[in-house]
Amino acid sequence: MKNFALMGASGYIAPRHMKAIKETNNNLIAALDKFDSVGIIDSYFPNADFFTEFERFDRHISKIKYDKNIPLDYVSICTPNYLHDAHIRFALRQGADAICEKPLVLNPWNIDALAKIEQETGKKIYNILQLRVHPSIIALKEKIENGPKDKVYDVDLTYLTSRGHWYYTSWKGDESKSGGIATNIGVHFFDMLSWIFGDVKQNTVHINTHDRSAGYLEFEKARVRWFLSINYDVLPDDVKDRGQRTYRSITIEGEELEFSGGFTDLHTVSYQEILEGKGYGLEAPRTAIEIVHKIRHAQPIGVKGEYHPFVKKPLVDHPFKTNL
Repeated sequence: MKNFALMGASGYIAPRHMKAIKETNNNLIAALDKFDSVGIIDSYFPNADFFTEFERFDRHISKIKYDKNIPLDYVSICTPNYLHDAHIRFALRQGADAICEKPLVLNPWNIDALAKIEQETGKKIYNILQLRVHPSIIALKEKIENGPKDKVYDVDLTYLTSRGHWYYTSWKGDESKSGGIATNIGVHFFDMLSWIFGDVKQNTVHINTHDRSAGYLEFEKARVRWFLSINYDVLPDDVKDRGQRTYRSITIEGEELEFSGGFTDLHTVSYQEILEGKGYGLEAPRTAIEIVHKIRHAQPIGVKGEYHPFVKKPLVDHPFKTNL
C-alpha cells in the first residue's frame, strides 16, 4: 500500500483521483485545498488529514515523515493549471513522485526545468493522459498504424462545453492562470491527436477569444480542423433541444469516432499503469504543450484557409463587459 497526498481536493476532477487511489488499494494520508468544501473525502478516505493552508500541509508531511516514519510515495496534483509546476516541484522535494492533471505545465520550457528536478531528486513526474488509455482511442491508433503508410486523414474536432458567467470570475477565465480555452479544455485532445497522427507540421489559429478558439493543425498523418468553445449559444440546436450543454465530436474521413462512454474508470487505469511503472512521464505531453503554447501566442488569421465550419458562428461580447 502506497501513501498519497492530494493537492486541490475541492475541484471537479479530484474525486476521480480519490477513487483511483482507493481502487488501486492505496491510502490518502493528507489533502490540501484553500476551499473547505471537501466532504467528498469521506466517501473515500475519512481519516485523511486536511489542510487549507499550504504551509501547514507542508509541515505535516515533513512531521509524519520524520516523527512517525510514514513516507509519502506520491502527490496527486489537481490544482489550477498555473500552480502545477510549483506543486510538482514540492512533491519531488518531499521525496515523492508526482501525478499531475493536464496540462502538466503551461510552457514548453517548464518541462526542461522539471527534468532537472527529476534528475536531482531521482523522483518521477507522471501526467494523467486518460484519452491514451481509452479503448476506442487505442483502437483508432492501432487502425491508423496498420493502415496505408502514406495516407493523410481529414479530421474535424469539435468540443463545446458550456460554462456560465462564473467561469470568467474563476482562475479558468484568466489566460495567465489557465492558458486560455485551447489549453484548459483542449490540451488532452491535442495530445491524443499528436499521439495518433504524429509530429506537427503546421499550426494555424483562426480565432482565439474569451469564449472560443479554433484553428487548423497538420500532423504527419492528419489534417485537423478544430473548434473549442465554452459558449452555450454555439451548441447545435438539436443538442440544446435535448437539454444538453456539452457536444463532443471527432470525425475522421467523415466517419464519427464513438468514444462518449468508458470515461469513468480511466483515471483508475492511469493510476494502475503508473503504479506498475508504465505511466506517461515528463516528455509525453511535450507536443501538446507546444501546440497550445503556440495557439496562445499566435496572431489569429480570421476566416480564411482550412477553417472549421463553426468559425462562422457569431461572436458575442465578454459577459463582464455588460456587468461592470
